[in-house]
Amino acid sequence: MCFPHAGGSASYYYAFSELLGPDIELLAIQYPGRQDRCAEKTAGSIAELAEAICEALTGELDGPFAFFGHSMGAVAAFEVARRFQQRTQPAPSRLFASGYPAPSRLRGGTVHRRDDAGLVAELRLLGGIDPRWLDDPDLLATVLPPLRADYHAIETHPRTAEQLRGTTVTMFTGDADPHTTLEEGRAWAGATTGPFEFHVFRGGHFYLDDCLPRLARHVTDSVGRSTR
Repeated sequence: MCFPHAGGSASYYYAFSELLGPDIELLAIQYPGRQDRCAEKTAGSIAELAEAICEALTGELDGPFAFFGHSMGAVAAFEVARRFQQRTQPAPSRLFASGYPAPSRLRGGTVHRRDDAGLVAELRLLGGIDPRWLDDPDLLATVLPPLRADYHAIETHPRTAEQLRGTTVTMFTGDADPHTTLEEGRAWAGATTGPFEFHVFRGGHFYLDDCLPRLARHVTDSVGRSTR
């Protein structure tokens, strides 16, 4: 189950799904306020988003499963997994966290308060989007509102030292990510009582766009070990 980044959508994971092992079925969360859910109101907080996802997934996941979340999606995935355990529901055997500080190291931020030009500057800094799209006013009118809402949700989400019980956490990050230091990535070890793995790729915040085959091999191998 894959959780998109701020401003992202389920379709971001299409290429990823094509590279995973044949025994892995990839499902992706579609947050409200974008693509086929564009008419719905965006979530006001990570907690609200996590609660809604929990309700939607309850009773829907059969057999072993894992969560993968990139950037904001990493924190959303953690919060959903935590709620599963609180409700004594089957929890993911693995949580793959990508490109964001650990829940105990969240720093907040003010990007969501910027004007549209400031949000576009953030997109240019992080990459992950065709630069030509950033010069299209009609496209920006669609992209920026959910992006701003997502930044508000993640930048106002409180830190937590709570841990997942027994879930293996694997953290992936780019060595030149402007928003996540290696120390903040390693801090995901404290997000679980279970095993922890840490992998660093060459690249920035969207390192996975250039390293997708290698990332897919890591995930395929890890999921295979979890289901043996």
